[in-house]
Amino acid sequence: MNRLSMPLTARDHIQGPRNATVELVEYGDYECPHCKAAYPVVKLLQAEFDTNLRFAYRHFPLIEIHPLAEPAAEAAEAAGAQGKFWQMHGMLFQYSPQLLPADLLAMAAEIDLDIQRFGDELATHRHRARVRDDIESGAASGVHGTPTFFVNGVQHQGGYDFESLREALLSTQHVAR
Repeated sequence: MNRLSMPLTARDHIQGPRNATVELVEYGDYECPHCKAAYPVVKLLQAEFDTNLRFAYRHFPLIEIHPLAEPAAEAAEAAGAQGKFWQMHGMLFQYSPQLLPADLLAMAAEIDLDIQRFGDELATHRHRARVRDDIESGAASGVHGTPTFFVNGVQHQGGYDFESLREALLSTQHVAR
C-alpha cells in the first residue's frame, strides 16, 4: 500500500481541526469529471464526521489530458493568496470544465478577489511552483490518477463514492496515527 510521502504541514489547504481522529487527503484535478463527482461526496463526509475529520486538498492536474487543470490549480492558489482558496476550490468544481482564463477571472470576481492581482499572478504563473510541488509529492506517494485519496496517510484503494470513503474513514477513525 502506498503511503503519503509528505505529511500535512502549514503549507497545505486544510479544513477541520488538527486533533481530528481521521485525516483525508485528496490529490485532485479541477478538470477531471471524477474529481468533480467526488467533490460533493467530500462535503457530505465533512458534514457527517464534523470535527472528527481533517481534510486537505492537493493539486494533481493531469496536464496531458486536462490542459485547463494546471491554470485552474494556479487560480485556486492565487485565490488562496488572498485568503479564499476554499471559495475558489468550490467554484472551480461547480463550473468545471469551463475553466478558460475568462472563466477563472469571472469566478475571481464572483468571490470578490482583487482582480488585478489575481490576473497578474495567473499571467506570471506565480503559483505554478506550488502546484508542481503537489504533483511531485503525489507522484512520490504513488498517485497516478485522480481523484486519489489517502486516509490517515495510507492510500485508499476503494471507490470515491460516499459509502466507500465513509467505510474507509470509519475503519480508521479510532486507529492511532
